[in-house]
Amino acid sequence: MPKVAIAADTNSGISPKEAQELGVFVLPMTFTVNDKDYKEFIDLSQSDFYKIIADSKTTVSTTQPSPGELADFWNDILKDYDELVYIPMSSGLSSSCQTAKMLSETDFEGKVFVADNHRISVTQYQSVIDAKELAEQGKSAKEIRDILEADAGESSVYIMVNRLTYLKRGGRVTAAGALIANIMNLKPVLQIQGEKLDAYSKCRGIKAAKASMIEAIKKDFEGRFSKYIENGSMTLHYAYSDMTAYEIGAWKADIKEAFPGFKLHSSPLSLSIGCHIGPGSLAIACAKSSSK
Repeated sequence: MPKVAIAADTNSGISPKEAQELGVFVLPMTFTVNDKDYKEFIDLSQSDFYKIIADSKTTVSTTQPSPGELADFWNDILKDYDELVYIPMSSGLSSSCQTAKMLSETDFEGKVFVADNHRISVTQYQSVIDAKELAEQGKSAKEIRDILEADAGESSVYIMVNRLTYLKRGGRVTAAGALIANIMNLKPVLQIQGEKLDAYSKCRGIKAAKASMIEAIKKDFEGRFSKYIENGSMTLHYAYSDMTAYEIGAWKADIKEAFPGFKLHSSPLSLSIGCHIGPGSLAIACAKSSSK
């Protein structure tokens, strides 16, 4: 039976320390802030990142891993493993997945299998956990890749944007639109269904936005994911960007009240999301477990 390693990028919200605890591997994503490169979790913490981007003159961009960086990362892992399953962020949100697939097929055929099951953040985290469990069950890297991709699209993410200031900087809303939204205390809710990011609702205030997101998950549970609720394979998660412990705890309490009996996993939103939506954002997500 081959010895199979599981790896992802830090878009999953998994830090190098947590990866070590889980027995998996993570590739830190690179961010360019004011022409200086930083590695997520290595030389750029969540709190430092949001302090930096609070300055309206700050420019931030994300950089996908280069083929050389990926090759070095994979080769280092393969010193101790026979095969590797690599789980990057959704191909619908970044071209890094396609780069990884091409590299695996040209230089690592039969060794590295790239799984694109259209997930990011806490849903991507769930894929990593599932892959680890499948490897422990004796599945090969190819089998794990195929199982994860068979569940592509079987997840939902809803994100409340606290202020449109950061979307305005990225050109995703106009300055006038952001100003009006902030004055009226509008909290847009975005959704990620599979590989697409779309607007879901506009709410007046955080309380209404929370209610909208919880209702959206309830509809998913009663509709498209009802069979996974019945067989116990649905997982529930929440995430946030630069929130106080009290605010995070309040969001967790709201979710536990709405969905009693669910074991909840949480983590900060990855900086690849945070750089676009800024601090003070909340998210709720569900994902089918591929290992149950």
